[in-house]
Parts: sequence; structure tokens; C-alpha cells
Amino acid sequence: MLDERLLSKMCLESKLLTVKDLKKHQEIASKRGQEFEQYLIDEGVINENTLYKEAAMHFGVPFIDLKECSIKKDVIRMVPATLAEKHHVIAFEKNKDELKIASLNPDDVQTVDFLKKKTGLKIKVYMPAPSGLHECMRRFYAGWSEQEEIEGLTVLQEQADSGYVSQEDLEKAAQDIPIVNIVNTLLEQAVYSNASDIHIEPEEKNVRVRYRIDGVLQPVMTLPKAVQNGVVARVKILAKLRLDEHMVPQDGRFKIKIHEDTLAFRVSVVPLLEGEKVVMRLLQESARPLSLEELGLLEGAREIVEANIKKPHGMILVTGPTGSGKTTTLYSLLALLNKPSVNILTIEDPIEYNIRGVSQSQVNVKAGFTFANALRSFLRQDPDVMMVGEIRDEETAEIAVHSAMTGHLVLSTLHTNDAPTTLPRLADMNIPHFLVSFTVNLIIAQRLVRKLCEHCKKEYKLDAGELKEIEDAFNTHEVLGLYKKFRLTKNGEKTFKGLTFFQHVGCTHCGHTGYKGRMGVYEVLEVDDKMRGAINHRANADELAALARAQGMMTIAQDGLIKAKMGITSLEEVLRVIKD
Repeated sequence: MLDERLLSKMCLESKLLTVKDLKKHQEIASKRGQEFEQYLIDEGVINENTLYKEAAMHFGVPFIDLKECSIKKDVIRMVPATLAEKHHVIAFEKNKDELKIASLNPDDVQTVDFLKKKTGLKIKVYMPAPSGLHECMRRFYAGWSEQEEIEGLTVLQEQADSGYVSQEDLEKAAQDIPIVNIVNTLLEQAVYSNASDIHIEPEEKNVRVRYRIDGVLQPVMTLPKAVQNGVVARVKILAKLRLDEHMVPQDGRFKIKIHEDTLAFRVSVVPLLEGEKVVMRLLQESARPLSLEELGLLEGAREIVEANIKKPHGMILVTGPTGSGKTTTLYSLLALLNKPSVNILTIEDPIEYNIRGVSQSQVNVKAGFTFANALRSFLRQDPDVMMVGEIRDEETAEIAVHSAMTGHLVLSTLHTNDAPTTLPRLADMNIPHFLVSFTVNLIIAQRLVRKLCEHCKKEYKLDAGELKEIEDAFNTHEVLGLYKKFRLTKNGEKTFKGLTFFQHVGCTHCGHTGYKGRMGVYEVLEVDDKMRGAINHRANADELAALARAQGMMTIAQDGLIKAKMGITSLEEVLRVIKD
């Protein structure tokens, strides 16, 4: 549907409606609870083609009447069915150098860029009438996705339902063009959508596919049950997993090249009641580490981190729940330390990025190459800096602490909710308090928040309900003091009332979510002499947190509120993350 404001403007400028008629029809559509555009077309007030010819002129693209087009199957199928359905776009004509597409969102530059890379052709955008586009999609994609391409796979599913599928049948299904196309489309679309994970989930009558985008799972398509075993088998072959094993979880990994990027996919297959569930984590190995500023560290916190990574020994720990960006932060720290004069070794599970100049190794539990065993071996490799992906047990913690004592800088992660809790957590792993205080230099606790889309975010002021929620959840005086410190307020405000924040709206640039990309919110705890004294006196987490705040440490929530005031994220997003 066209935006109503744009639609009204077009109708007046092209003299399709007078001001009086426009208001009359808007009132009728409103009373009926009907979209204004649909009302105009259904009631015959304006012909659909006439309306979309005007819309095409507004967007500066040609109009195409798809009902009059003769489209070849091999052309229309150059746009994957999932992309066509989600973004309302199809291909209708191709020549040697150019592919012509019809799109209801002519400004959707991401789709155009994706098709340009996928096909290697120039893309020329046309605007169709919605009914013509949807008719083409029904005519071409329905038969393709569920009949023609999946023909013969029903037999395989019937065999699976009876409790027996031979490895030979699975191998054959996994190599069938329909299955290969489905899996390729899933992978390409995930990359195109900037997804971090792909979930392929068996249900009673179909297979659900979801992507995790900016930390939130989103349904993207439903596949017929007939393709379930073929798709799982195809993924297993790529990840070199056993095809004949259906009752035991399996883990694997594979690499592919999409466009100019090399991506690794970490694969987990788990047996469920309705079949095997597959989750694939995307690891963009060719991605570069982010700078501290790109991570989202504010000036004061950034200076503390930069000072501590210059220390020749000790521990820097990054904490937070799964999926909070800890490993990305570690890679950024490694990038700052990575110099020809520094010997850096890492043990990871998995290796998410390749960093030139850093010796990276992968955990292999079957071969006995664990975090703890790797750290022992590293000490014989003359290291300056060691990074261990995660401190999971007492043995790894003990070796990491002793390495930090003997002249090495050790970087690692822990699963704790905030920075102060990390110190007692190490003591719980039977590390003596005096060793914790002596070896730990810095703790960075973090979460990830979605960033507001720069193209559509808009300013607003809090309503009464939001004011109460914010003031109940936070120390208003402390937060307003931070706003003043960061020059985000001017007049010495005593409440949040009247302050301007930003909210998400949604547009083609962000997939109509209002958000695009993520960044960290942090608390950075530096272990100084006062903090060491408190640790040695066995202070609990609450006492350590109070001391850290008294010394100026901003909490994760406060850091998020500052970024909300700066317009980087929304208050709603900050509250969502700190409540999780």
C-alpha cells in the first residue's frame, strides 16, 4: 500500500481528485476501517493502473503492466521466491547485460544491490500495479515452489514417516536441484538480511524457517513437509555430518563464498519429535574487527580500555550472556594489540574471524584439545598475549590466572550478568581472592541493543506512562547528571518530562522494523587499589558494585539511556535489553 500522505498528495497534484472529494473519500474509508488506497480502487474512484502510473512518475521509474507481459519461467525465477514474496519484486525481462524487475518499493536499494551481485547484471527497476505483481507471483511461484521443483520428494517423506530412509536415498535427495536451490536460497537470503542465525524447524505439517536479525527471531518462510529430510541431508553433507544418524545431536561447520565474502556456518542438528532441527550460525570470517568507537564505547570507557590493554600482564575479561557480542569485543581488543613485535595466540570455539598476524586455534574436544590444554601448550610458545574464548571451568580459570601472573596479558570471557559479579564468580571457581585482585585489570560487561534506522527515526517526548516507567526503573538524578556531563541537556532538568528522545518508525531501508544494525551498551570496571582492597576483604557483588559506581562506573542501563538520548537507540529497546 502507498503511504496515505503520499497518495493524497499524488491525487491532488495530478488532479485525480479535488480537495473536497479527497476529504469525502478519506472520511468514508476511515469509517469503514478500510485502507484509503484499497477503498479508492475497490469503489472504482481511481483505476489501479492510473494510480500506479502516477506513483511511478513520483518515484522516477517507468510503469509496467505485468498483466500484458509474456514472462519466461527462467527469467522470473532469477529472483528467489522468498525474496519475491517478502519484498514484492519479480524479474520480467532479461537481455545480455540487463535484468528488468518490477518492484512495489522502487527505493529498495538493498534488494537491487543483492540482485545485481547475484546475477551479475545491471538492474532496471519498474513499478507495477499490485494486482499484476501478485497475479504473476501466484502464476509462477506457487507451482514452482510446491509442485514442479518438489516433485518426487513426497516419496522420501513417506519413507521417513514409516521409520526408514536409506543413506542412499538421503544422498540422492540432497543432490536434487530443488533441494540445492532451497538451501542456497536460505543461505543467500540470510546473508542478504544480515541474519546471525538460521533456524530450520520441523513441525507436524510443514517446516518453519526463521532468521535471527539484530538479535530478534523473525519468521521468513514455511516449506512443505516433503522437503524436510532433503534439506536436512543437504546441510549435513555440507557440514560433513553423518546422514544415517537421526537420534543423536551433531555439530559441524562449512564454508561458502557468497558474492565477494567468505562465510563460515557453524551447524547444530538436534533430534525433535517431528524430525531434526537445524540451527546455523553465520560467521563472517572476512569481516574486519571494529574499533572501540564502532563497538559503542563512550569516551570515558574507551580511555579506560585503551589504558588497560597497554599493560604488559594481567587479565581483561568480557562478560555477558550468550549472543551479547563478547567475542566481537575481544577481536577488537586483539586488533589493537596486533603488532609485528607482539606474539598473540588464541584458542576459540569456534574461530569467528580470521585476523592476519594472530595465531588462532580451534578447540577439538575429541582430540583432547580443550581450552585448558591449549593454554598449557601456549605457555611454551613464548606468547605476549593469549586469548581464551571462554573460561568455563576451574581448570581453565586456574591456568589463565597463573598465566596472567607470569608476565602474560590474558583476554577471555565469562558468563555473568554484570561486571562486579565477575569477581566473586572467579572466587567461586576456587581462585583465591588475593590472586583475583592481583591479576584482573579490567572487566567489560555488555549487552547488544538495536540501532535506530537513520532514515526513518523520529523525535518524540515521553507520555505520562513512559515517564512513570523510566522514573520507577532508574535514579532520575543520576541519569540527568550523566546527560548534563555528556552535554545532552542544557537547563539543569530535574525530571525526564520535556526531554526529546527518538522512536522507531520503519521504512524500506530497515525492512520496516525501524532498526538497522546493533551496538553494545557497556559497563567498564577498572580494578584499582580500592577495588583490590575490597576484593581481598571478600566484599560481595553488591558491595563491589556500590564501590564501582561511587568511583564513576556507569552501569549498562545508564550507558543505554545515554545512547537513547543521543538518538542511537530507543528507550523501548534499552528497557527490553536490561529486562532480559
